[in-house]
Amino acid sequence: MSQPTPEKKVLTRQDYASGQSVRWCPGCGDFAILAQVQKTLAALNVPREKTVFVSGIGCSSRFPYYMNTYGFHSIHGRAPAIATGVKLANPDLNVWVVTGDGDGLAIGGNHLNHTLRRNLNLKILLFNNRIYGLTKGQYSPTSEKGKVTKSSPHGTIETPVNALRFALAAEATFVARAVDTDLESFSATLERAARHNGVSFIEIYQNCVVFNDGAFYAVEDRATREDALLRLEQGKPLIFGKNKDRGIRRKDGKAEVVSFEPGKPPADLLVHDERALADYQYMLTQLEPPDFPTPVGVFRSVEAQTYEALMEDQFQAAQKPGADDLEKLLAGADTWTID
Repeated sequence: MSQPTPEKKVLTRQDYASGQSVRWCPGCGDFAILAQVQKTLAALNVPREKTVFVSGIGCSSRFPYYMNTYGFHSIHGRAPAIATGVKLANPDLNVWVVTGDGDGLAIGGNHLNHTLRRNLNLKILLFNNRIYGLTKGQYSPTSEKGKVTKSSPHGTIETPVNALRFALAAEATFVARAVDTDLESFSATLERAARHNGVSFIEIYQNCVVFNDGAFYAVEDRATREDALLRLEQGKPLIFGKNKDRGIRRKDGKAEVVSFEPGKPPADLLVHDERALADYQYMLTQLEPPDFPTPVGVFRSVEAQTYEALMEDQFQAAQKPGADDLEKLLAGADTWTID
């Protein structure tokens, strides 16, 4: 008599919690990100034994300790390289990379760039608090120009790195931005990233309560959030504001904000298209306060063959008749005999 097939367990957020004491500062935005990732994986019922989190160095990089999955707390800036090896060794795994603005865009910038352009099926979360938190408050690659910190007492003179422009320049197939406390939008973006077949890159605005508190106050505070955020929705016009009475259009090649009566947007507002040409997506990254709202959501989502699929195609093509003949493999086709 055949045995009944056991029912598949429906996972919850707690199933993904490791039970370890979370060692972040009270009020840190990382707590919200951790909770949303755990909830998203539970909603998708992603098997824990098929999931790996790889991190580098920084406050965000403690993330694997708090996930009841496999994980690596690796070395500074090298998480994308290690995650690449994990994914290529076992393409069936769900591999996530957790990094920060310093870890990912400074010492790890080269690794991150090549991982994005290769289009491995990795999910990359870049926590951006515009500061080095673990080493106690030095300016980071994303710190705004003029930022006074312990390592820039007279204000930094550098132009900050825009994480989304970096990802778009590498032609990542999924590029998005989220805010740690904007839970509904953040959750929807995470789910889409998890489902995307190819590399997914999400920049997450995250508050550091100790060394850079209030860096994203306008988009985090409930009183100002709706006026400060531009929520990107595929196929819908770029409208924002608590009363949905402002929008974005292009005039003479430049973006501008226009006001209108609620419910009666002008016909020339820009309509969001995740598959548009790169100049539109680049324009979105230039919308910054105080003149513009901050765009959040999915900037780009396109399909392309993944690196691991292309590599598998090469493996299959290399398995020609006689490939198991060691002498022929060693000699190769380009050999000759000298009398």
